[in-house]
Amino acid sequence: MADAEQELQQLRTRIDALDSELLQLVNERATIAQRIGHIKQGAIYRPEREAQVLRRVAQANPGPLSAVAAQRIVREVMSACLALEQPLNIAFLGPAGTYSEAAAVKHFGSAPTFLPCPSIDEIFRAVESGTADYGVVPVENSTEGAIARTLDLLLSSPLMICGEINLAIHHQLMGHASLAAVTQVYSHAQSLAQCHAWLSHHLPNAARVAVASNAEAAQLAAQDKNALAIAGERAAEIYSLPVVASNIEDDPSNTTRFLVIAAHGAGPSGNDRTSLICSAKNQPGAIYHLLAPLAEKGVSMTRLESRPARGWGGKRWEYVFYLDIDGHQDDPLIAEALTALAQRADFMKRLGSYPKAVY
Repeated sequence: MADAEQELQQLRTRIDALDSELLQLVNERATIAQRIGHIKQGAIYRPEREAQVLRRVAQANPGPLSAVAAQRIVREVMSACLALEQPLNIAFLGPAGTYSEAAAVKHFGSAPTFLPCPSIDEIFRAVESGTADYGVVPVENSTEGAIARTLDLLLSSPLMICGEINLAIHHQLMGHASLAAVTQVYSHAQSLAQCHAWLSHHLPNAARVAVASNAEAAQLAAQDKNALAIAGERAAEIYSLPVVASNIEDDPSNTTRFLVIAAHGAGPSGNDRTSLICSAKNQPGAIYHLLAPLAEKGVSMTRLESRPARGWGGKRWEYVFYLDIDGHQDDPLIAEALTALAQRADFMKRLGSYPKAVY
């Protein structure tokens, strides 16, 4: 027993020494980051550089920490270092406790100032006006598909995409009501749809009430003893709601993809995605003819989505196509393919090239 206590004390002493070394190294890194900021004399947040660092961390990580855990630690270190030189304001779909907030923190770390917005439109306005440096907006869900409002605003806004975030969505059922007594369930329409089978099986008689956000649902459930809300764990913490049932999403792999929007794009990181919008000319085989340059240059298209041409001045029944392709627009083959595509398109808008989601 005495030997065990002695070994325990030695290990704790070693941990204390390592903590001191870590603190010294982190502050040394912060000093270097400050020096870089002084040399550049401008914005020091570079999405492509941060993506490269996080990828290298995953590759170099020896364990026992997982690669994702190591990336999260370094992400927070980078966030704190950046805040010393360039404090950021990040707009997200609020209020506090939404999945959009979780996505923003995952991408930028916890050091920035986060600005909750009541709608996706307000996120775009905040970034366009300079109130926010960056905005985080949902663009598609793995089970429910595209977020139409985000697509429409990308068409009409001058903002660009400079990053993406993939967030695993795990829905928690929370509130002060029991499953036997609940009369209604609040949540965002997409979340209600993502939990349709669970709700139909366990709460077939409870009314489903769609609200603007999951955080708003949690707020409402906190005020209604006969209601429950579907939201994330963070919302349960913020609004002091007990979790009645965990992970009630119908698809365990449920994931939402978010975009980071800004007044600028991102440079090549080595593993990038390019997004664009285009329309085909009114002629036979128009879509095939429009997209042929991608195949000819060996460019992989990972997404094709059509939407009515709102906000562009298109006529009735005219559509635009949203495309995601692998690679950066500065890559030679991508540049050639996009030039050829622009010549064939009736309209084309580049939304930006950006690092693929790292973790």
